[in-house]
Parts: sequence; C-alpha cells; structure tokens
Amino acid sequence: MASFISQLFILSLRGDTIISRDYRHDVPKASMEVFFRKLKFWSEDGSGEEAPPIFIVDGVSYLHVKAAGLLVVATSRQNLCPSLVLELLQRIVRVVKDYCGVLNEDALRKNFVLVYELLDEMVDFGLAQGTSTEALKQYVFNEPVLVEQPQPGSSLFQSSKRMSSTAVQKSVLQNEQSGKRREEVFVDVIEKLSVTFNSNGYILTSEIDGTIQMKSYLTGNPPIKVALSEDLSIANMDMGYGLGGGVGVHLDDCNFHEAVKFEEFQSDRTLTLTPPEGEFALMNYRTTREFKPPFRIYPTIDDSGGKVEVLLKLRASRVI
Repeated sequence: MASFISQLFILSLRGDTIISRDYRHDVPKASMEVFFRKLKFWSEDGSGEEAPPIFIVDGVSYLHVKAAGLLVVATSRQNLCPSLVLELLQRIVRVVKDYCGVLNEDALRKNFVLVYELLDEMVDFGLAQGTSTEALKQYVFNEPVLVEQPQPGSSLFQSSKRMSSTAVQKSVLQNEQSGKRREEVFVDVIEKLSVTFNSNGYILTSEIDGTIQMKSYLTGNPPIKVALSEDLSIANMDMGYGLGGGVGVHLDDCNFHEAVKFEEFQSDRTLTLTPPEGEFALMNYRTTREFKPPFRIYPTIDDSGGKVEVLLKLRASRVI
C-alpha cells in the first residue's frame, strides 16, 4: 500500500510557519500548533529528553527532521513507513538547499514561490514524486533570490588559503555575471569523533563517523574519478589490506552513493561516478580503530568544603 502524507510544513524554532502544504485535508489545520506545543514541552511529560523524530498525537503521526534552525514536518493518519517519510524530508531539505543556495529562514521567506514550486513537483497528493535536483530543473522556472549565509566571527585557526564558504552557497540555477557557468566541484570531509577518556587522560573507547560530501556545478554531468588512499582497507567489503604497504586506514564499514562504480576500486582505490547536480554524500564510513585524537581531556574533581568543583583541562595533541 502506498504511503500518503497528509500535510507538509516548515517551521522556525520559534514556531512560526514559513511553508505549509495540505495535501489530503484529513488532518486538522491546527496540527502545526499541536506539533510545536508537543515538541516544546516534551520534557515536561516526564521523559526528560528531546522529542523523537516520530510521535503520535490523537491518531495523527508527526514525523520531523531538524536542519539549519528549521523544522521540516510531515503528518499522516495512515500507518506509513517512517523511514521512507524521513528520507523524503531529508531529500526535500537537500533539494531546497541546492536551489536556494543556502538553507535558512531568510532564504525560505525570500524564495517561497520557488520552494512551493519545488514542493509541488516533489510531492503530489501526499505521494512522493521525483526528488532529483537535476531532473527537477526542467520543471522549475522561478529564479532564486540569493541570500548570503551569516558568517561567524574570525577564528585563530582560519587559513587565508581556504576557499570562501560562499563558493558552495550558489544555487544550481545561478550563473556567473558573464552569463557562463563556472565548472566546479567541491569536496568536504566531515568527521564526528566520539572519544571516552579516563581520569588520567587515556583513551577508553574511540569512534569516527565520517562523510565525504560533494557539491557539483558541472555542466552535462561528465564522469569524474575520486582517488582514495591506497592504504585504505574496508572490513565489510572483504578488503583486509591496503595497496600502499603503509600504516593504512582501516574502516569497519562504509556505503557509497548509488552513482559510484567500483571497476577500479579493487585495484587502485579509485571511485568513478557521474555526479548528480547539487549536494550529495559520496561516501559514509565508520571506524573504531585506535587513532590519535586532536586533543585530550584531563578532569579534576574537588569535593572539599561541602561543594563539588569539576575542572576540565583541554590539551591539544602535538601534530608531527
């Protein structure tokens, strides 16, 4: 049975409605207020935690994702597949960001006509349609209103050689002032480190969850090759040893974008793909092998004098 969503709306963290679509008219219009009230006061219900991405109120399922200070929400009265709806919401976030250049409240308000046009093409009567950035271009006719992403303060670690962050904040519809498109591909490696230290600063457990994120502005989607380390070994792909004979990079598991071809990966760790337009995750990976963290934490606890004081010292690791 097909999974229908009844409503789709985007709220700010203050609860203001920015975008709203009612597809099946079987859920009360006050559902947005019900959702935000439940989300805001979830901790008062005795759970003590943030609201989960899926919950049910009065027979209505609420599914949401958070992105860039926004809440993207879908509702339904059907017993639908939650993973499918959450994936749809994530893809809507990605497509809107590709077309608007940046994703924030100001960009949505200035491009609401474009966003509604995208939603009408991606969801029809509550059913998911095409969510490909490239495929939607032939059906979208509104031009984006460019909005600059607010820049954080200067950092001591910021390098003058680093590419400006505005370079990857262009819309896929945007051309240069000369009328020509710049043929560019941007690659980001984003890693989340989870490390547990003991009282002496030694590592007890460690884990890295990483993503190789790409954003393509290439005309015609030509095939490209991405070379990884020759010393890469992946446990779940039956690759026990790297090719370079060095220390090696060991991954417990990983997955790749559906456009990736593996003809040359076994021989020289090269990925061949035809990149879709817009932003996408080329590779997700995880490792629990030992690694040298960029810093260590040394806690000191003093419980004298009838009170407890906890002092945390953060020391950067020496990079050789």
